[in-house]
Amino acid sequence: MAYVISSDCISCGACAGECPTGAIVEGDGQFVIKADECIDCGTCANTCPTGAIKEGE
Repeated sequence: MAYVISSDCISCGACAGECPTGAIVEGDGQFVIKADECIDCGTCANTCPTGAIKEGE
């Protein structure tokens, strides 16, 4: 299951730079993860300074 970014996102972009597949893009007001491109590696979650990224359900 792909990771998701919650409303706790502060749009810093740290996660986008670390994503090995480029699945994280800037959305309307916050970054979003393209579920079909996410490989579920967790790199983004480990990089997020606010803990806004979690495993999807």
